Amino acid sequence: MNPEKKLQQSVQEVETEDRFLKISETYLTLQGEGMHSGLPCFFLRLAVCDIRCTWCDTPDSWSGGRWMSERAILSLVPEHVALVQVTGGEPMLQIRRLGILLQSLHRAGKKILLETGGHRSLSAVPDFVHIVMDIKLPSSGEAHHPFHENFAYLKPSDEIKFVVQNEDDFRAAVHWIQKYDLARRFQILISPAFGVDLKKLAQWVLDSKLTVRMQLQLHKYIWGPDAKSV
Repeated sequence: MNPEKKLQQSVQEVETEDRFLKISETYLTLQGEGMHSGLPCFFLRLAVCDIRCTWCDTPDSWSGGRWMSERAILSLVPEHVALVQVTGGEPMLQIRRLGILLQSLHRAGKKILLETGGHRSLSAVPDFVHIVMDIKLPSSGEAHHPFHENFAYLKPSDEIKFVVQNEDDFRAAVHWIQKYDLARRFQILISPAFGVDLKKLAQWVLDSKLTVRMQLQLHKYIWGPDAKSV
């Protein structure tokens, strides 16, 4: 049975308050990526993912996790922190109940970031949520998904992230950007897989003449590439 079916079965079997969302981990850190990089941010990492990117740095979130109530989750979010990121795993596997939590966080005045693999429909994500959507490139092993189907659900302020492991990946990213005019429509992030030659990637970005943002994963340079819960 695949991870999504296992999760759906668990949700259907148990409809109690204490089993609201399946959580991999929660922690306070500095946002390491994208437009909000460097800001204090509370991370809510949901458990279970239905794809297997070769470069994934959080394989612990592919399965396992613990059930938590909405009340317990909200109690962990520091009052003084304005930014909350929901990530995974794959958050869209739990969108039915996650949508309730997103509304609660919004009412509490939080800015919400939702990071998703992009392979599942984003139609149910509220407009007040800032979406960071991946488009998987060849080296990930998951490039075959119809990511373009989600472009209709993205706002101009939302971000599309390409994780680049080599030059072939970068060329594939350029193809996506040019084919769908993505640099004009959304905020585009070019993110190196850890260990990629940054000077080469920077030159590829400059040579492409595209208006895209090359980003580094700030948290990995502060705490190290193998640090957890940062």
